[in-house]
Amino acid sequence: MKQNFVKEVTNWGNFPVVEKEIKSEDSIDKIKEFVRVNNEVIARGNGRCYGDASLGEHIFSTKRLNKMISFDRLNGVLECESGVLLSEVLEVSVPQGYFLYVSPGTKFISIGGAIASDVHGKNHHAEGCFSEYVVSFQLINEHAELITCSREENSEKFWATIGGMGLTGIIVSAKFKLKNIESVYIRQESIKAENLDEIFQLFDDSESWTYNVAWIDCLQTGKNLGRSIMLRGEHAFKHELPAKLQGNALKMKKGNAFAIPFYFPNFILNKFSVKLFNLLFYNKQTKKEVKNFVHYEPYFYPLDILSDWNKIYGKKGFIQYQMVIPKENGKDGMREILQTIAKSGNGSFLAVLKLFGKTNPEAFNSFPQEGYTLALDFKVNKKLPKLVQKLDAIVERYCGRIYLTKDSMSKSSLIDYLQDVDNPKFVSLQHKRIINNQ
Repeated sequence: MKQNFVKEVTNWGNFPVVEKEIKSEDSIDKIKEFVRVNNEVIARGNGRCYGDASLGEHIFSTKRLNKMISFDRLNGVLECESGVLLSEVLEVSVPQGYFLYVSPGTKFISIGGAIASDVHGKNHHAEGCFSEYVVSFQLINEHAELITCSREENSEKFWATIGGMGLTGIIVSAKFKLKNIESVYIRQESIKAENLDEIFQLFDDSESWTYNVAWIDCLQTGKNLGRSIMLRGEHAFKHELPAKLQGNALKMKKGNAFAIPFYFPNFILNKFSVKLFNLLFYNKQTKKEVKNFVHYEPYFYPLDILSDWNKIYGKKGFIQYQMVIPKENGKDGMREILQTIAKSGNGSFLAVLKLFGKTNPEAFNSFPQEGYTLALDFKVNKKLPKLVQKLDAIVERYCGRIYLTKDSMSKSSLIDYLQDVDNPKFVSLQHKRIINNQ
């Protein structure tokens, strides 16, 4: 079966929007032929990256590569096609007592996208990136050949593809490890921090926890700059749970997400509405510290409960800007970034601070480096490019880095672009934009 048509295409930020041909196949031979006859090919999974990374002249959609291949329940190793979503992996694995080692903030990304972006989660300081748990994958390369890539076989192509943003070929299937869990619940501690100094101290004090993340109010200034809520957690053992939860320790949540029915008018999101949201969010927790058990869904995927939540930002769309600042410069860099954002008035509903641990030097295209990473959502408007330029300059001055999976505006002077992927067969709009410094 196949699909092949021209349409308006955009990723999750609804910016930029392009009109391109998309082809979708579930036949390996036909995918090979598509690669053979076209240049400037790029693979696209579920379109949940934010910028222009999976957009190109000839887009191949992996949505029809959506089959499970095998699940070794004894060793926790699952193999599936690259278009399978994390949500589908969880549906199969969680009732069997397994969870993803590493997951980003949405479960609706594809396995191929997780490898191409080498996604990280709330546990990078403890367990690294997704690539740490990839056993092997099959790749259609620039010669339209299907090859197996692992640490032992075609290892150069394996490591170039990890974090390679689709520029080494089309991933068609992958095999990866899962972690044992005893329940679907997270033992969580939620702690309020009054300012940047306090939240950085909390990160230092929480390095022994597997999962750490902080929501941060990016419009505060003065003594409240960096006001935050830390959420740290561990997978709960069955015996830890209250008696009423123990009987359903591995039960999946059911129910459909609430759908945002339309694009919000442009005036809804402004400095004042963002300030009000942040005020309410911070003050909904009345105690300094709250300890409880929560289902993994709201802990790992708080926004997935809202289908099409990207419509909140209106038809012009939004960007997500994520950077990392080396640990030794982390507090100074984040302070300057937050001051710049507050002064601009371009507030972010979603501002998430995390700590990265040491990196795997073999994964040379991977985004994380040891330090602090901040992800921010900004509504697209006339003032935004100037703010991005200012933030880029700060990140560059502190020897930081931009996450390509979310980039759609940053300049090539900031980005240490991908190594070993100089191949005209696989090209994205992001690749062309950065190389041409547009």
